[in-house]
Amino acid sequence: MLLFFSAIFFNSLTAQQKHIISVSRVQNKNVINITDNGKAFTEFLFSDSSEKPVLYPIYSPDGNIITRGYPVNPRPGEPTDHPHHMGLWLNYENVNGLDFWNNSFAIPENKKNLYGWIKVNNIVKTKSAEQGILEYNANWQDQAKEILLKESTTFIFSADDNKRIIDRVTTLTAQQDVLFKDAKDGFLGLRVAHELELPSKETRQFVDDKGNITKVAANSNSGVTGNYLTSKGKQGDSAWATRASWCMLYGKLKNDSVSIVIIDHPKNPGYPTYWHARGYGLFAANPLGQKIFSNGKEELHFKLRKGESVTFRYRIVIASGKNKLSAAEIEKLNENFSR
Repeated sequence: MLLFFSAIFFNSLTAQQKHIISVSRVQNKNVINITDNGKAFTEFLFSDSSEKPVLYPIYSPDGNIITRGYPVNPRPGEPTDHPHHMGLWLNYENVNGLDFWNNSFAIPENKKNLYGWIKVNNIVKTKSAEQGILEYNANWQDQAKEILLKESTTFIFSADDNKRIIDRVTTLTAQQDVLFKDAKDGFLGLRVAHELELPSKETRQFVDDKGNITKVAANSNSGVTGNYLTSKGKQGDSAWATRASWCMLYGKLKNDSVSIVIIDHPKNPGYPTYWHARGYGLFAANPLGQKIFSNGKEELHFKLRKGESVTFRYRIVIASGKNKLSAAEIEKLNENFSR
């Protein structure tokens, strides 16, 4: 009997085990390492040579990588389209005419002046605790290093036994008059692992605002298992170009179900956001580009005067286990975040 109750007590402690998030800079590198009870969670990469800072790779609680490997660490069978899709990032296609979204190593040098860079200039704070914290400052700038926006971002990382949560709060302050022209490609983006794409039997073709064409091959193999679900009940490819307070991408990685949820915040401009959620693995929330998503019924050219600021808040939830997250579970996470 004593052993029986000891087992119950031990299991209770195990169920309530604290998850300590460690946030620490890698020595002599522009890398911040984030772990969950010593296990890989993600890394914050902010190389001087990169076009933007990213969280990459990102791991589910069961240790599977949910992000595409390309272009840093390509994996067999995964697509190599859109080289600017890497990990989790935040930027936009048209800021005073500069394209921050599509900038990558693949842009020819003679066209780089059409694109923008986000350069981290200061890691303000790192804190390891049950809620790990990373704060940094960055500049949104052109090729000549003229600054359009100053960015201040805080990441809050937390976890339990089957969920990992990334809360991102980003404030952008205009250093000159700034126009976010209504555009399709933005704003918070995540490129997921090949297995979490939606099956497709046809090669698809996508065109950016400069007329560049990208083809994405069909992927109707047995290992592709993804599907979308929004808070409004939209599923699959029908989630694209619809508004909702949250959107979930779910599928199978190895033997577990994986759920990835992005939650919008009521204080964000354009709430509830439009979902730029593509079947080929781009999972993005775009509150600022409304014309294409609404078939011309809405249009938003978001402006900041010099010195004005705007703040965006997002929650990203990664869960793993036998089943995907239920709508009721997501609504609880949504309600908590909205408060």
